[in-house]
Amino acid sequence: MKNQNQLIDAQFGERAAVYVTSAVHAAGADLERIAAVAAEVRPGFAIDLGTGGGHVAYGIAPFSGTVVACDLSSEMLAVVAETAAARGISNIETRACDVAALPFEDASADFVASRFSAHHWTDLDAALREARRVLKPEARAAFSDTMAPSTPLFDTHLQSIELLRDPSHVRNRTVAEWAASLAAAKLTVQAVSTGRIRLEFSSWIARMRTAESHVAAIRSLQASASKEVRDWLGLEADGSFCLDTAVFEVVAV
Repeated sequence: MKNQNQLIDAQFGERAAVYVTSAVHAAGADLERIAAVAAEVRPGFAIDLGTGGGHVAYGIAPFSGTVVACDLSSEMLAVVAETAAARGISNIETRACDVAALPFEDASADFVASRFSAHHWTDLDAALREARRVLKPEARAAFSDTMAPSTPLFDTHLQSIELLRDPSHVRNRTVAEWAASLAAAKLTVQAVSTGRIRLEFSSWIARMRTAESHVAAIRSLQASASKEVRDWLGLEADGSFCLDTAVFEVVAV
């Protein structure tokens, strides 16, 4: 039986190339904001936590000395290295590691970023403490993810369809939960920018190769959802829906 990290690796490793070309992952206002922060910081050494298809690493590389793209999946990292080379980006390195046990020295990083990864982290608090440990004092970081709603009704629906779609899903957190975890890790929030993304249903399930039985279960939950849930999701006839996102810009204290 796989442990959680092995389950995550198994879910994403074989799908690495799909995440490089995914429209949802390859662009977005949140990705642009992370790149803009990197442009302000001009880090000598930057770390991309849970790099996935590598889009944060590609986005911050023009403003950085060295970018280390970190992920549990060696297959994902191989695709990132290949894509960086194909794009002529020479300052991206890759490192297989757990976000809760980073292989970097204390106070060694000028900038840390992560996008659309934290809802897979088994222990968000531990990962944020590690991010703080490797950041230099007063260094900045940016964390972006899909957000859980504060309304329990909506939250229950969201976590249910996320888990059915991807068994490695841990939890989408609320903005308030993020703020509390960041504060506990001694990462002071300087700015929060929120947004909303549309997830086209067929590509959303295709990226995970979701089992047909689970697809049917998701569609059943959608069909039986209340008007309030359907309105919050912006649910469409084909199953497509919207999720809230947020970017937390923080400084290490």
